[in-house]
Amino acid sequence: MASSSVSSSFKLLFVSSLLFFSQYFTVSSKGQGLPPIVKGLSWTFFDSSCPKLQSIVRKRLEKVFKDDIGQAAGLLRLHFHDCFVQGCDGSVMLDGSAGGPSEKTAIPNKTLRKESFKIIEDLRERVHKECGRIVSCSDIAALAARDAVVLTGGPNYVVPLGRRDGLNFATETATIDNLVAPTANTTTLLTRLATKGFDATDVVALSGAHTIGISHCGSFTERLYPNQDSTMDQTFANNLKRSCPKADSNNTVNMDVRTPNIFDNNYYVDLMNRQGLFTSDQDLYTDQRTRGIVTSFGTDQKVFFDKFVIAMIKMGQLNVSTGGQGEIRAKCSVRNKNKLLVDVVEGLEKTLAAAF
Repeated sequence: MASSSVSSSFKLLFVSSLLFFSQYFTVSSKGQGLPPIVKGLSWTFFDSSCPKLQSIVRKRLEKVFKDDIGQAAGLLRLHFHDCFVQGCDGSVMLDGSAGGPSEKTAIPNKTLRKESFKIIEDLRERVHKECGRIVSCSDIAALAARDAVVLTGGPNYVVPLGRRDGLNFATETATIDNLVAPTANTTTLLTRLATKGFDATDVVALSGAHTIGISHCGSFTERLYPNQDSTMDQTFANNLKRSCPKADSNNTVNMDVRTPNIFDNNYYVDLMNRQGLFTSDQDLYTDQRTRGIVTSFGTDQKVFFDKFVIAMIKMGQLNVSTGGQGEIRAKCSVRNKNKLLVDVVEGLEKTLAAAF
């Protein structure tokens, strides 16, 4: 019964999303209200060389999410974890080597869904089969994150494309230093993200990605044991204790208690009712510097959506490689072996793609 209800809800959301698809893209394509894009990226990068790119990604993810809507949050989180460490370069997808462990296996990334990596690789295979090896894994991840938002009911937005894949993964230390822990307070969030060019509104908007997805108990049980966090609603706390009876429980709970599979503004409603899951969530409402932003998003979903789109486009351009930098990986988890040969092949593929 529950499965049927979720399936029906997904279909309704998908139809409603498509209704405003063309309208939003018309507005966004004019650049109205959107952040500037960095040199090397373009709103129309693959319009001629790979015109079916976005439809390939969208149609495949429609099927993936119909089978398992939980994968949407996994893809969105993968994009976040990729961009915040050393930029949106697909480095989080690289496997380790004899030189050391990969970014993928660093502690903050151990809970990234294994299926998310498989989905991106599947998308890469489909895109490269259609267009040749001209689209990077990092561009595909950015598109997948956008579609994860749209296909769960969130705002549609254009994604600037033209990223190249990085040649190296970050160290575990760099990964830990650049990903904010769920135990962090608002001061830490604001300070860390300010170094990447985000203001308080951006920080609160990006945190709204927690409106979908699940979390392991270990990410928040310090708020329950040995003493309960005084900012947590008692009924909410009691329910969490039933799901996570011990501090080291390995169970999972929904990030948003109201609409866990729908991308909406209920995450902020949760915070206003002291039902935020992480310290980094709830403290956004406790802290006077961000409380007003939380309230504005919680009372007006359009305001949240508008600010979320701006913040996502900014985040998706962090330290990107473009032009002759990096590479276009033949497999998302592995660096290309012969860079010179690959460059020649890529050049030929681009020429052929342009010709046809």
